[in-house]
Amino acid sequence: MAGAIEARTPAHRDRAIDGLRALALLAVPTGHWLLGGFTLDGDGALHNASPLAVFGGLAPVSWVLQMLGIFFLVGGYASALSYRRRKSTTGAWLRQRLVRLGRPVLGVTAVWAVLLPALYALGVPGTTLRTGTTLVIQPLWFVGVYVVVTALTPYCVRTARRLGVWAAAPLLGSVAVVDFLRYGPYAQDVPSWLSVLNILPGWLFAYQLGVAWGEGRIGRRDARALLVGGALLFAALLALFHYPASMVGVPGEARTNSHPPSLLVLALAAAQSGAAILLRDRIGALLRRPALWAPVVVVNLSAMTILCWHQTAMLAAAVPGAALGGAVTGLTTAPDSVGWIVARLAWLPLFAALLVLIGGRARAFDGPWAAGTRAARARRAAAGLLAAGFAVYVVNSY
Repeated sequence: MAGAIEARTPAHRDRAIDGLRALALLAVPTGHWLLGGFTLDGDGALHNASPLAVFGGLAPVSWVLQMLGIFFLVGGYASALSYRRRKSTTGAWLRQRLVRLGRPVLGVTAVWAVLLPALYALGVPGTTLRTGTTLVIQPLWFVGVYVVVTALTPYCVRTARRLGVWAAAPLLGSVAVVDFLRYGPYAQDVPSWLSVLNILPGWLFAYQLGVAWGEGRIGRRDARALLVGGALLFAALLALFHYPASMVGVPGEARTNSHPPSLLVLALAAAQSGAAILLRDRIGALLRRPALWAPVVVVNLSAMTILCWHQTAMLAAAVPGAALGGAVTGLTTAPDSVGWIVARLAWLPLFAALLVLIGGRARAFDGPWAAGTRAARARRAAAGLLAAGFAVYVVNSY
């Protein structure tokens, strides 16, 4: 299989970009599976929990697994190249990319709209179902943000051509100002909704860097400045300004770095982006080996499946575990011991196997859907109605 994939790979394929994307993609389920857990209440219902609430020393693990900066960097790079090579109008180019992102989201929400009443009829507690929907929609916010930044690609390209790496500086400054207002001396006088202003510039930052990279406006000197500057800012924010050390949300904590992104997230993204740009040639050379290149191709082809369905894979183990076995170490027990960490590591292969099984079916949502016939139109309408029903359930649950 590796030989066949190697033979079908065009000579001009940028293997380093695909490798970075695959690394960032795999970090998403790994992070959610390792840093997310459950507790059981007296009624046997599952509630979300995290080992970081007890083991604060594990926070550096989140620095490694929080690779959305790399994902947005690579996304910006690929979008810049795709936009430059487009053979149709900008509107057609955008529609094609946005539809590709929307189909898998419509699929997973439609399937869960069917699963919810079925699981409830089988006796799964309503609290467990609400916990499950929280996990299912957790990765979907990312897709929504990615849709918005993709729509801004033409503006990002123009800005990158004019300013190069400095095109991302106003985004960094915007997040810094909002962070100062919500965490500084005037924090009590600032409305809580102000943090929402960080969502777009916070995630657009790395995407804009990627676009500038794709336009050839970031050199090795710029990359070294991003790496060093990002690392120094990251350290200063932790040591001097007391930002939370975890890059993911911790239940019970008043502050979070990721929802919406704080300045710490941008500092990490800058350092990661600089390192990725500097290591590009080495990564590309490493992936010339067919045995390493083949899994990168498979992961890239399954990108949306991994993002949309990895939480469902974990729930496919945890919900039956709660119903049949009750307190199962590392699965449904509180993540508050070293034993839980060891057991959770042992559960990861099962989660991965379930994701492969689910993904085999779910990948049908990734490609173009059948169109033109009455049955195809009916299936599309049904999927849309089911997805809307799932959205209503989520809104009414929180």
